[in-house]
Amino acid sequence: MKKTPLHDEHVSLGAKMVEFAGWHMPLYYSSVFDEVTAVRKTVGLFDVSHMGEILVEGPDTERFVDFLVTGDFSSLPVGKAMYTLICNEKGGIVDDLVVYKLDREVALAVVNAANTEKDFAWFEKFSKPFRVELRDESDHTILLAFQGPFAQEILQKTTSVNLDSIPYYGFTHGHVDGIPVLISRTGYTGEDGFELMTSSDHAVSLWRVLLSLAKENGGRPAGLGARDVCRLEASYLLYGEDMNEETNPFEVGLSWVVKLEKGDFVGREVLLELKEKNQRRSVAIVLEGKRIARKGYKVFKDGLEVGFVTSGTYSPTLERSIALAIVSNNVRVGDTIEVAFREGTVRGEVVRKPFYRGSVRRD
Repeated sequence: MKKTPLHDEHVSLGAKMVEFAGWHMPLYYSSVFDEVTAVRKTVGLFDVSHMGEILVEGPDTERFVDFLVTGDFSSLPVGKAMYTLICNEKGGIVDDLVVYKLDREVALAVVNAANTEKDFAWFEKFSKPFRVELRDESDHTILLAFQGPFAQEILQKTTSVNLDSIPYYGFTHGHVDGIPVLISRTGYTGEDGFELMTSSDHAVSLWRVLLSLAKENGGRPAGLGARDVCRLEASYLLYGEDMNEETNPFEVGLSWVVKLEKGDFVGREVLLELKEKNQRRSVAIVLEGKRIARKGYKVFKDGLEVGFVTSGTYSPTLERSIALAIVSNNVRVGDTIEVAFREGTVRGEVVRKPFYRGSVRRD
Protein backbone atom coordinates (compact mmCIF):
# COMPACT_ATOMS: atom_id res chain seq x y z
CA MET A 1 0.00 0.00 0.00
CA LYS A 2 1.05 3.55 -0.67
CA LYS A 3 1.64 5.95 2.22
CA THR A 4 1.30 9.71 2.33
CA PRO A 5 4.28 11.70 3.69
CA LEU A 6 2.25 12.05 6.90
CA HIS A 7 1.82 8.34 7.57
CA ASP A 8 4.08 8.32 10.62
CA GLU A 9 2.31 11.39 12.02
CA HIS A 10 -1.01 9.54 11.89
CA VAL A 11 0.43 6.44 13.52
CA SER A 12 1.99 8.52 16.30
CA LEU A 13 -1.43 10.02 17.02
CA GLY A 14 -2.89 6.54 17.48
CA ALA A 15 -4.97 6.59 14.31
CA LYS A 16 -6.85 3.50 13.20
CA MET A 17 -5.20 2.88 9.83
CA VAL A 18 -7.01 1.16 6.94
CA GLU A 19 -6.55 0.48 3.23
CA PHE A 20 -8.34 2.96 0.95
CA ALA A 21 -7.87 3.12 -2.82
CA GLY A 22 -4.47 1.47 -2.45
CA TRP A 23 -3.36 3.84 0.33
CA HIS A 24 -2.76 3.28 4.06
CA MET A 25 -4.94 6.03 5.53
CA PRO A 26 -6.36 7.06 8.94
CA LEU A 27 -9.98 5.99 9.39
CA TYR A 28 -10.26 7.84 12.71
CA TYR A 29 -8.08 9.06 15.58
CA SER A 30 -10.53 9.12 18.50
CA SER A 31 -13.95 8.33 17.05
CA VAL A 32 -15.86 9.20 13.89
CA PHE A 33 -18.53 10.87 16.05
CA ASP A 34 -16.02 13.15 17.81
CA GLU A 35 -14.36 14.09 14.54
CA VAL A 36 -17.62 14.87 12.73
CA THR A 37 -18.65 17.00 15.71
CA ALA A 38 -15.37 18.92 15.56
CA VAL A 39 -15.85 19.66 11.85
CA ARG A 40 -19.42 20.81 12.43
CA LYS A 41 -18.72 22.87 15.58
CA THR A 42 -15.14 24.17 15.27
CA VAL A 43 -12.59 22.75 12.83
CA GLY A 44 -11.20 19.44 11.64
CA LEU A 45 -7.88 18.71 9.91
CA PHE A 46 -7.76 16.05 7.18
CA ASP A 47 -4.81 14.57 5.30
CA VAL A 48 -6.08 14.13 1.74
CA SER A 49 -2.65 13.78 0.15
CA HIS A 50 -3.73 10.51 -1.46
CA MET A 51 -5.62 12.57 -4.06
CA GLY A 52 -3.94 12.86 -7.46
CA GLU A 53 -2.61 16.08 -9.01
CA ILE A 54 -2.15 16.38 -12.77
CA LEU A 55 -0.48 19.51 -14.16
CA VAL A 56 -1.30 20.75 -17.67
CA GLU A 57 0.94 23.40 -19.27
CA GLY A 58 1.09 24.92 -22.73
CA PRO A 59 -0.52 27.36 -25.17
CA ASP A 60 -3.54 25.06 -25.69
CA THR A 61 -4.23 24.39 -22.00
CA GLU A 62 -7.68 26.00 -21.98
CA ARG A 63 -8.81 24.29 -25.18
CA PHE A 64 -7.44 20.94 -24.04
CA VAL A 65 -9.07 21.00 -20.61
CA ASP A 66 -12.35 22.14 -22.18
CA PHE A 67 -12.22 19.16 -24.54
CA LEU A 68 -11.73 16.74 -21.62
CA VAL A 69 -14.24 18.02 -19.06
CA THR A 70 -17.93 18.86 -19.04
CA GLY A 71 -17.46 22.34 -17.55
CA ASP A 72 -16.55 25.57 -19.31
CA PHE A 73 -12.91 25.94 -18.30
CA SER A 74 -12.07 28.63 -20.87
CA SER A 75 -14.45 31.12 -19.26
CA LEU A 76 -13.06 30.48 -15.76
CA PRO A 77 -10.95 33.38 -14.45
CA VAL A 78 -7.37 32.84 -13.35
CA GLY A 79 -7.44 32.29 -9.58
CA LYS A 80 -10.63 30.21 -9.62
CA ALA A 81 -11.21 26.47 -9.49
CA MET A 82 -14.06 24.46 -10.96
CA TYR A 83 -15.80 21.24 -9.93
CA THR A 84 -16.42 19.22 -13.07
CA LEU A 85 -16.55 15.76 -14.66
CA ILE A 86 -14.64 13.71 -17.18
CA CYS A 87 -17.02 11.63 -19.28
CA ASN A 88 -16.29 8.86 -21.74
CA GLU A 89 -17.60 8.55 -25.30
CA LYS A 90 -20.76 6.85 -23.98
CA GLY A 91 -21.52 9.62 -21.47
CA GLY A 92 -20.37 7.58 -18.47
CA ILE A 93 -18.45 9.34 -15.71
CA VAL A 94 -14.72 8.59 -15.80
CA ASP A 95 -14.10 10.76 -12.72
CA ASP A 96 -15.18 13.87 -10.88
CA LEU A 97 -12.44 16.39 -10.22
CA VAL A 98 -11.53 19.96 -9.33
CA VAL A 99 -9.52 21.93 -11.91
CA TYR A 100 -7.58 25.03 -10.86
CA LYS A 101 -6.75 27.75 -13.40
CA LEU A 102 -3.26 28.76 -12.27
CA ASP A 103 -2.72 30.77 -15.44
CA ARG A 104 -4.14 30.95 -18.97
CA GLU A 105 -1.59 28.31 -19.94
CA VAL A 106 -1.41 26.32 -16.68
CA ALA A 107 -4.08 24.13 -15.10
CA LEU A 108 -3.98 21.75 -12.15
CA ALA A 109 -6.47 18.89 -11.93
CA VAL A 110 -7.07 17.28 -8.53
CA VAL A 111 -8.51 13.80 -9.13
CA ASN A 112 -9.65 10.88 -7.03
CA ALA A 113 -6.90 8.73 -5.55
CA ALA A 114 -8.17 5.48 -7.05
CA ASN A 115 -8.35 7.07 -10.51
CA THR A 116 -5.03 8.91 -10.73
CA GLU A 117 -3.31 6.50 -13.12
CA LYS A 118 -6.48 5.99 -15.16
CA ASP A 119 -7.06 9.74 -15.41
CA PHE A 120 -3.48 10.51 -16.38
CA ALA A 121 -3.70 7.92 -19.16
CA TRP A 122 -6.99 9.51 -20.25
CA PHE A 123 -5.35 12.94 -20.38
CA GLU A 124 -2.49 11.52 -22.44
CA LYS A 125 -4.86 9.75 -24.83
CA PHE A 126 -6.47 13.02 -25.93
CA SER A 127 -3.45 15.34 -25.63
CA LYS A 128 -1.77 14.63 -28.98
CA PRO A 129 -3.55 17.31 -31.10
CA PHE A 130 -2.96 19.97 -28.43
CA ARG A 131 0.17 21.95 -27.57
CA VAL A 132 0.31 20.86 -23.94
CA GLU A 133 2.64 19.03 -21.60
CA LEU A 134 1.36 16.80 -18.81
CA ARG A 135 2.98 15.97 -15.48
CA ASP A 136 1.72 13.76 -12.68
CA GLU A 137 2.65 15.78 -9.57
CA SER A 138 0.90 13.46 -7.11
CA ASP A 139 4.06 12.07 -5.49
CA HIS A 140 5.48 15.55 -4.93
CA THR A 141 2.35 17.24 -3.54
CA ILE A 142 0.46 17.13 -0.28
CA LEU A 143 -3.08 18.33 0.27
CA LEU A 144 -4.56 19.12 3.67
CA ALA A 145 -8.16 20.13 4.37
CA PHE A 146 -8.89 22.55 7.23
CA GLN A 147 -12.67 22.49 7.54
CA GLY A 148 -15.25 23.93 9.90
CA PRO A 149 -17.25 27.06 10.76
CA PHE A 150 -14.22 28.62 12.50
CA ALA A 151 -11.64 27.51 9.92
CA GLN A 152 -11.07 31.01 8.55
CA GLU A 153 -10.80 32.68 11.95
CA ILE A 154 -8.34 30.06 13.20
CA LEU A 155 -6.20 29.82 10.06
CA GLN A 156 -5.96 33.61 9.80
CA LYS A 157 -3.80 33.58 12.93
CA THR A 158 -0.87 32.10 11.03
CA THR A 159 -1.01 33.71 7.58
CA SER A 160 -0.80 37.24 6.17
CA VAL A 161 -3.15 36.27 3.33
CA ASN A 162 -6.53 37.97 3.68
CA LEU A 163 -8.58 34.77 3.82
CA ASP A 164 -11.88 36.63 3.72
CA SER A 165 -10.98 37.85 0.23
CA ILE A 166 -10.83 34.29 -1.14
CA PRO A 167 -14.24 33.51 -2.68
CA TYR A 168 -15.87 30.10 -2.80
CA TYR A 169 -13.79 27.98 -5.18
CA GLY A 170 -11.20 30.74 -5.35
CA PHE A 171 -7.54 30.29 -4.45
CA THR A 172 -4.34 32.21 -3.94
CA HIS A 173 -0.68 31.61 -3.18
CA GLY A 174 0.74 32.59 0.19
CA HIS A 175 2.43 31.33 3.33
CA VAL A 176 1.21 29.59 6.46
CA ASP A 177 3.74 29.97 9.29
CA GLY A 178 6.34 30.71 6.61
CA ILE A 179 5.50 27.61 4.53
CA PRO A 180 4.61 28.31 0.86
CA VAL A 181 1.11 27.05 0.08
CA LEU A 182 -1.72 27.27 -2.39
CA ILE A 183 -4.82 28.10 -0.32
CA SER A 184 -8.24 27.41 -1.82
CA ARG A 185 -11.71 27.85 -0.38
CA THR A 186 -12.78 24.35 -1.33
CA GLY A 187 -13.68 21.23 0.59
CA TYR A 188 -15.81 18.13 0.88
CA THR A 189 -17.60 18.53 4.21
CA GLY A 190 -20.38 21.07 3.70
CA GLU A 191 -18.59 23.50 6.01
CA ASP A 192 -16.53 26.58 5.26
CA GLY A 193 -12.83 25.97 5.13
CA PHE A 194 -9.73 25.66 3.03
CA GLU A 195 -7.61 23.12 1.27
CA LEU A 196 -3.88 23.77 1.42
CA MET A 197 -1.49 22.38 -1.16
CA THR A 198 2.30 22.40 -0.97
CA SER A 199 5.41 20.40 -1.77
CA SER A 200 5.82 17.07 0.02
CA ASP A 201 8.98 18.48 1.57
CA HIS A 202 6.81 20.69 3.77
CA ALA A 203 4.30 17.97 4.70
CA VAL A 204 5.21 17.38 8.33
CA SER A 205 5.81 21.06 9.12
CA LEU A 206 2.47 22.17 7.68
CA TRP A 207 0.57 19.32 9.31
CA ARG A 208 2.00 20.10 12.75
CA VAL A 209 1.26 23.82 12.44
CA LEU A 210 -2.36 23.17 11.44
CA LEU A 211 -2.83 20.42 14.01
CA SER A 212 -1.59 22.69 16.78
CA LEU A 213 -3.93 25.45 15.61
CA ALA A 214 -6.87 23.07 15.51
CA LYS A 215 -6.23 21.65 18.98
CA GLU A 216 -5.69 25.09 20.54
CA ASN A 217 -9.14 26.09 19.30
CA GLY A 218 -11.15 23.00 20.20
CA GLY A 219 -10.64 21.17 16.91
CA ARG A 220 -8.99 17.87 16.13
CA PRO A 221 -7.54 15.70 13.35
CA ALA A 222 -10.17 13.83 11.37
CA GLY A 223 -9.96 10.66 9.30
CA LEU A 224 -11.69 9.11 6.33
CA GLY A 225 -14.66 8.03 8.44
CA ALA A 226 -15.58 11.60 9.37
CA ARG A 227 -14.85 12.76 5.83
CA ASP A 228 -17.34 10.24 4.42
CA VAL A 229 -20.04 11.08 6.96
CA CYS A 230 -19.63 14.82 6.43
CA ARG A 231 -19.76 14.57 2.64
CA LEU A 232 -22.88 12.40 2.80
CA GLU A 233 -24.62 14.75 5.24
CA ALA A 234 -23.89 17.51 2.71
CA SER A 235 -25.18 15.24 -0.12
CA TYR A 236 -21.83 15.29 -1.94
CA LEU A 237 -21.22 12.32 -4.21
CA LEU A 238 -18.37 9.81 -3.92
CA TYR A 239 -16.86 8.36 -7.07
CA GLY A 240 -17.11 4.57 -7.11
CA GLU A 241 -20.16 4.66 -4.86
CA ASP A 242 -22.66 7.23 -6.15
CA MET A 243 -21.27 7.42 -9.69
CA ASN A 244 -19.02 5.52 -12.08
CA GLU A 245 -18.58 4.86 -15.78
CA GLU A 246 -21.99 3.15 -15.88
CA THR A 247 -23.80 6.30 -14.74
CA ASN A 248 -24.23 9.59 -16.54
CA PRO A 249 -24.26 13.11 -15.01
CA PHE A 250 -28.03 13.61 -15.35
CA GLU A 251 -29.04 10.56 -13.33
CA VAL A 252 -26.75 11.44 -10.42
CA GLY A 253 -27.88 15.07 -10.13
CA LEU A 254 -24.86 16.67 -11.79
CA SER A 255 -26.51 18.23 -14.83
CA TRP A 256 -25.36 21.63 -13.51
CA VAL A 257 -21.72 20.84 -14.31
CA VAL A 258 -22.47 19.81 -17.91
CA LYS A 259 -22.15 22.81 -20.24
CA LEU A 260 -23.48 21.39 -23.51
CA GLU A 261 -23.52 24.84 -25.09
CA LYS A 262 -19.75 25.41 -24.79
CA GLY A 263 -18.78 23.42 -27.88
CA ASP A 264 -17.28 20.02 -28.53
CA PHE A 265 -15.94 17.81 -25.74
CA VAL A 266 -15.59 14.09 -25.12
CA GLY A 267 -19.05 12.54 -24.79
CA ARG A 268 -21.00 15.67 -25.74
CA GLU A 269 -23.13 14.16 -28.52
CA VAL A 270 -24.21 11.22 -26.37
CA LEU A 271 -24.89 13.51 -23.41
CA LEU A 272 -27.18 15.62 -25.59
CA GLU A 273 -29.27 12.50 -26.21
CA LEU A 274 -29.10 11.26 -22.63
CA LYS A 275 -30.36 14.58 -21.29
CA GLU A 276 -33.60 14.19 -23.25
CA LYS A 277 -34.30 10.57 -22.40
CA ASN A 278 -32.91 10.24 -18.88
CA GLN A 279 -35.20 8.07 -16.74
CA ARG A 280 -33.37 7.96 -13.41
CA ARG A 281 -32.47 10.47 -10.74
CA SER A 282 -30.45 10.69 -7.53
CA VAL A 283 -32.47 11.27 -4.34
CA ALA A 284 -31.83 11.74 -0.63
CA ILE A 285 -33.55 9.37 1.80
CA VAL A 286 -34.02 9.55 5.56
CA LEU A 287 -34.69 6.13 7.09
CA GLU A 288 -36.53 5.13 10.22
CA GLY A 289 -34.30 3.80 12.97
CA LYS A 290 -30.52 3.60 13.05
CA ARG A 291 -29.73 0.82 10.58
CA ILE A 292 -27.41 1.84 7.77
CA ALA A 293 -28.46 1.27 4.16
CA ARG A 294 -25.54 -0.13 2.17
CA LYS A 295 -24.60 0.28 -1.48
CA GLY A 296 -26.79 -1.88 -3.72
CA TYR A 297 -29.74 -2.26 -1.33
CA LYS A 298 -32.96 -2.18 -3.36
CA VAL A 299 -35.46 0.66 -3.01
CA PHE A 300 -39.22 0.09 -3.35
CA LYS A 301 -42.20 2.40 -3.76
CA ASP A 302 -45.76 1.06 -3.42
CA GLY A 303 -44.36 -2.46 -3.56
CA LEU A 304 -42.51 -1.93 -6.85
CA GLU A 305 -38.72 -1.84 -7.17
CA VAL A 306 -37.72 1.67 -8.24
CA GLY A 307 -33.95 1.82 -7.69
CA PHE A 308 -31.02 1.15 -5.39
CA VAL A 309 -28.95 2.76 -2.65
CA THR A 310 -25.58 4.13 -3.71
CA SER A 311 -24.25 5.11 -0.26
CA GLY A 312 -25.55 5.42 3.27
CA THR A 313 -24.51 6.17 6.84
CA TYR A 314 -25.79 7.10 10.27
CA SER A 315 -25.62 10.88 10.65
CA PRO A 316 -24.44 11.92 14.13
CA THR A 317 -25.32 15.52 13.27
CA LEU A 318 -28.95 14.75 12.40
CA GLU A 319 -29.20 11.62 14.56
CA ARG A 320 -30.82 9.84 11.62
CA SER A 321 -29.92 7.13 9.14
CA ILE A 322 -29.45 8.72 5.71
CA ALA A 323 -28.76 7.45 2.20
CA LEU A 324 -28.41 8.49 -1.42
CA ALA A 325 -30.10 6.38 -4.06
CA ILE A 326 -30.63 6.26 -7.82
CA VAL A 327 -34.33 5.76 -8.54
CA SER A 328 -36.81 6.11 -11.37
CA ASN A 329 -38.05 9.60 -12.26
CA ASN A 330 -41.50 8.99 -10.77
CA VAL A 331 -40.05 9.13 -7.23
CA ARG A 332 -40.49 12.58 -5.72
CA VAL A 333 -39.58 14.53 -2.58
CA GLY A 334 -42.06 13.59 0.16
CA ASP A 335 -42.64 10.07 -1.12
CA THR A 336 -42.55 7.17 1.32
CA ILE A 337 -40.26 4.36 0.18
CA GLU A 338 -38.86 1.13 1.58
CA VAL A 339 -35.28 -0.08 1.54
CA ALA A 340 -34.71 -3.84 1.52
CA PHE A 341 -32.27 -5.06 4.17
CA ARG A 342 -31.29 -8.69 4.57
CA GLU A 343 -33.69 -9.05 7.50
CA GLY A 344 -36.63 -7.19 5.96
CA THR A 345 -37.49 -3.69 4.84
CA VAL A 346 -37.13 -0.29 6.51
CA ARG A 347 -39.39 2.64 5.73
CA GLY A 348 -37.97 5.96 4.65
CA GLU A 349 -38.88 9.33 3.20
CA VAL A 350 -37.43 11.09 0.18
CA VAL A 351 -36.21 14.53 1.29
CA ARG A 352 -34.66 17.57 -0.35
CA LYS A 353 -30.90 17.74 -0.72
CA PRO A 354 -28.74 18.40 1.14
CA PHE A 355 -29.51 16.55 4.35
CA TYR A 356 -27.48 19.19 6.21
CA ARG A 357 -26.45 22.69 5.15
CA GLY A 358 -23.42 23.87 7.09
CA SER A 359 -21.27 26.99 7.01
CA VAL A 360 -19.96 26.47 3.47
CA ARG A 361 -19.69 29.88 1.81
CA ARG A 362 -21.50 30.70 -1.42
CA ASP A 363 -20.16 33.72 -3.32
